[in-house]
Amino acid sequence: MDLLPGCIRQAAVIPVRGGRVCLVLSSSGKRWVVPKGCIEQGQAPGETALQEAWEEAGLTGVLWRKPAGSYVYKKNGRPHHVTVFVMHVTGAGDVWPESGRRRRCWLQPTQALARIEHTGLRLLMRRVLAAEGVTAAG
Repeated sequence: MDLLPGCIRQAAVIPVRGGRVCLVLSSSGKRWVVPKGCIEQGQAPGETALQEAWEEAGLTGVLWRKPAGSYVYKKNGRPHHVTVFVMHVTGAGDVWPESGRRRRCWLQPTQALARIEHTGLRLLMRRVLAAEGVTAAG
């Protein structure tokens, strides 16, 4: 996918374990989101996804080999292109870099989908969870 001029590249992760999905509170504390952040110069999208999973949710795990998909959104008038990975969670820390300002919660797929506000992410997540065998019914 060609990026729009001035597009900010980000990577996100959909953490799954035991038929459940982990969401975190956004930095504003107003919405439930998946861990996501900007891809730094010289960093691969998968590296960013793993880093954000740890920093924002205290989670470690293994990514699918390939991204699950992507979506675009605008923030402060600038387009952001987000590459999304699925991560099978293998560990969850009690304390993590942003644990003082973010909460995480494990939800059934239907609950997680209901809390995701961005349409592009919600559609991608629905498709991913179905492919994973994590059904919308939980």
